[in-house]
Amino acid sequence: MAARKNRLGILGVAKINERIFPSFARMQRTELVGIASRSLEKSRQSASRHGIPKAYGSYEEMLKDPEIDTIYNPLPNHLHAEWTRKAADHGKHVLCEKPLAPTAGEAQDLVAYCEKKKVKLMDGFMWPHHPRTLKIKSQLQNGLLGDLLRVQGSFTFAMDDLHGPNIRLKPENGGGSLLDVGCYPVYGIRWAKGAEPVKALAKANFHRGVDVEMSGVLTFADGSMASFDCGFTMPLRMQFEIVGTTGVLSVPNMWLPETNASWQILRNGAVEHHVLPGYDQIALMHDHFSAAILDGTEVIPDPMEAVKTLKVLDALALSSRLGREVTV
Repeated sequence: MAARKNRLGILGVAKINERIFPSFARMQRTELVGIASRSLEKSRQSASRHGIPKAYGSYEEMLKDPEIDTIYNPLPNHLHAEWTRKAADHGKHVLCEKPLAPTAGEAQDLVAYCEKKKVKLMDGFMWPHHPRTLKIKSQLQNGLLGDLLRVQGSFTFAMDDLHGPNIRLKPENGGGSLLDVGCYPVYGIRWAKGAEPVKALAKANFHRGVDVEMSGVLTFADGSMASFDCGFTMPLRMQFEIVGTTGVLSVPNMWLPETNASWQILRNGAVEHHVLPGYDQIALMHDHFSAAILDGTEVIPDPMEAVKTLKVLDALALSSRLGREVTV
């Protein structure tokens, strides 16, 4: 008898789904069972195109289906908390796209709500699930770079039309580059440092009420600093660099690794090249969540990591508006 799989349903037929559909064929413990839209015709079209067994004409219809164990929630930022709560009300576990909510307070309330409803919740960052991430963390913990002095990260891309209807440009929908892509390097900085920043300073360029470019500096209790930039106005950049007393570790595509996921370490004037081929971090993220559900284990990373990152994002957003450094 085949091992039971976690039966997944997707809320909405958003464009982001196209990125994840190919990965379902590589998942070992997750089965895509259904997709829901406010339009039955759209959900049927998507189901037919991707070989999904069930199509629903409303989100509520899918939440009521006892043959769905888990919901993937890729809805716009301002709807994450609402529909994650509704899924929890129906006893569904939720893998929610980042950010869990537009602010740390909302996210913390959401984590508590899911705990009360006894459902599992995962924040939809993929890069923590890639084996490269675990390998780099091991190298840091083993002192390969010595004491950490500086961390720098970026995530930018050129939006096609800054004057169009893109939901990322709507402040009422949780828009802006900080929540969309800046959350990646900020989370990465926290992950690399293994500590929480105490001060945040950011400068941003705003357009239509949202930040479309931001640069920031985070200061830690020991006086060390980290920096990042994000935005919708520059070419695709996903660099990450960790500087220590004895070496520098650089990752070219930290957040969306290529098939041959690479990184390099500069020590004593020599460059060490590292590669981990063949991993699909989308499939791994879903299967790690499915394993926690099916085996009754803890969700890793813990969803409170999302709250901690959002606390820093809140401070950066405030600093960019006030034009001064603020306490995290």
